[in-house]
Amino acid sequence: MTTADYALALDIGGTKIAAAIVNRQGVVIRRLVRATRADLGAAAILQTVRDAAREMLQNARQYALPIAAIGVGSAGQVNADLGAISYASDNLPGWSGLPLAYELEDALRLPVFVDNDVNALALGEHHFGCGRGYQEALYVAVGTGIGGALIRNGQIWRGSTWSAGEICHLVIDIDGMRRCSCGATGHLEAYTSGPAMTQRYREFSGDPAADLRAVALLARQGDAHAIRAIAEGAQILGTALGGVLNVLDPQLLVIGGGVPEIGDLWWQHFETALRANPMPGPARIVVRPAELGLDAVLIGAAWLAMHGIAAR
Repeated sequence: MTTADYALALDIGGTKIAAAIVNRQGVVIRRLVRATRADLGAAAILQTVRDAAREMLQNARQYALPIAAIGVGSAGQVNADLGAISYASDNLPGWSGLPLAYELEDALRLPVFVDNDVNALALGEHHFGCGRGYQEALYVAVGTGIGGALIRNGQIWRGSTWSAGEICHLVIDIDGMRRCSCGATGHLEAYTSGPAMTQRYREFSGDPAADLRAVALLARQGDAHAIRAIAEGAQILGTALGGVLNVLDPQLLVIGGGVPEIGDLWWQHFETALRANPMPGPARIVVRPAELGLDAVLIGAAWLAMHGIAAR
């Protein structure tokens, strides 16, 4: 059995790739962030991941922080036993089927443990954040895509095909024409993700240049189109999650990712829609923002690495 005081953590998403040194207490010591550049394809994404990891490992050596293992939280469905991507949408083109753990172990010469990024977020919050003390919880990340993860009996529940918690492809509009990153239409992600709200703002306003940060800024300044786009996405997500909570009935709902960072303009509409469900689960559920913020995936990935190496 090997113990580790530090791990290298990687967070691979459709917009950014983050790398960090994280200690056993779940504290991020150092971090860096790179643009994913998903438009360049899987080989370029993987090279960015390798380069970010090498830079952080060099940093760890410089400061005498021994790294025993690498933990990765990646967008897409992940076979955690193999460390391979079983499915990924167009947010990471060409990512499906990638043996990610093998590729990184070959390049970096350290043990690598891979899981879905929202599973990593859930692990981080469960062990070090707002999920401590809860044995049943639903974690939802709202960013470039929509992701979900489930804690049952204090453990991640990955499902029989590694897709448990994948709420992004819930059909919420059977006649809808908004296209999801998976290629289908009418899915939750196509209505509630950051890019979906940005697109709605463009449709309302005719402004083709806006991104979500610009939309949020405009909303704070009172722009009616921006407020409407954010409110619509938040309300749809709250309504959909009310139905999910009726099925799962957990103790806790945790919301993370970049979109909730918009603040009250998003949160008020989201929670009002969630609580409007007449069933007791959505009415009574404890709802919390991810306490670890945008570091939650990194901290959970580090825990995954330390837990994995200790079990060997």
